[in-house]
Amino acid sequence: MTGRVAVLGSANLDLVVDVDRHPGPGETVLGGDLRRNPGGKGANQAVAAARAGGATTAFVGALGRDDAAEILLGSLRGAGVATEAVSRVDAPTGTALITVTPDGENSIVVAAGANARVTLTPAGAAAVTGADVVLTQLEIPLAAVLAAAAARRPGCLLVLNAAPSRPLPDELWAAVDVLVVNEHEAVDLGPGGDDLDAAVQHLLEKVPTVVVTTGALGALVAGRGAPVVRVPSIDVDPVDSTGAGDTFCGVLAARLADGVEVVAAVRAAVVAGALAVTRQGAQSGVPTAAEVLAALGRLA
Repeated sequence: MTGRVAVLGSANLDLVVDVDRHPGPGETVLGGDLRRNPGGKGANQAVAAARAGGATTAFVGALGRDDAAEILLGSLRGAGVATEAVSRVDAPTGTALITVTPDGENSIVVAAGANARVTLTPAGAAAVTGADVVLTQLEIPLAAVLAAAAARRPGCLLVLNAAPSRPLPDELWAAVDVLVVNEHEAVDLGPGGDDLDAAVQHLLEKVPTVVVTTGALGALVAGRGAPVVRVPSIDVDPVDSTGAGDTFCGVLAARLADGVEVVAAVRAAVVAGALAVTRQGAQSGVPTAAEVLAALGRLA
């Protein structure tokens, strides 16, 4: 059976420009042609859970009443994501302004728009209560995240991608089963200083499992009372890193929903994230489940 994932989060139209280098303060740089790609952490993760992870996936979020919303809905539905829990609100659809350098590194500014109006509607609550894993992030109001955490049925895992990092209430910490952060976010949420190991141990006092993505190096998995496991990535030629972390999160949630243990789920997520950086676009770059399985097979 395929696991069920509900992704509560943001959806943005990404406005992407290739540049030789990111501009500094007060500087203008010339770039390439503008690309309009569907994006947003929540929508990206939902596409990845459905396409690369193969899980039955529902997206819970908010869009405006504009053409950007239609682009996003088309991408979600094209990946097999259920969109019945997407609200339409009187605000512009979220927009991300992204510059990408030749080595695939990106710089992003987000205008929240409709994402600032995400709430857990009755349709959203139904998606959450029917899920095996609820995956969410921090680009939407914290009240919606807390509502989803409270609406889960017993046995449903809450996976929090704490991005962008910010102080979190004890109520949310107590609800999280798996925390996913990158190295910078881990340190931001840690006890102070820039010691990643100390930050991970601090976070394990708050949640049972911490997963830290480490870019091209892969990821590390830490659980209470267990040694830290480092999961290496695969070698790829990067084209665009936009959405790679979201691909990781979506596949992790999908594999956990299928009952896969966390280290094996992270291994699949690392491979999927690596494949994603070889293509342009946050959602168009997401690999298929077959491609992820094939890459995992080459590692065996």
